[in-house]
Amino acid sequence: MAEKFKVGDHVSWNSEAGRVCGHIIAVHTSDFDYKGHTHRATPDDPQYEIRSDKTEHVAAHRGAVLRRL
Repeated sequence: MAEKFKVGDHVSWNSEAGRVCGHIIAVHTSDFDYKGHTHRATPDDPQYEIRSDKTEHVAAHRGAVLRRL
């Protein structure tokens, strides 16, 4: 099982542009629409919205791809 994170945690993840760092701004434990797509999430496998420190871009990821900083 992936590590659990909470709003405000500082994390990093891999993107097409390399390693990105940001802060979690939302935790989703049920399915949600994001940028026109339905993202699947459950209490056991939540998805996280993260705002990039550098670009302010917001991305949604599962905990398995995130690393706490």
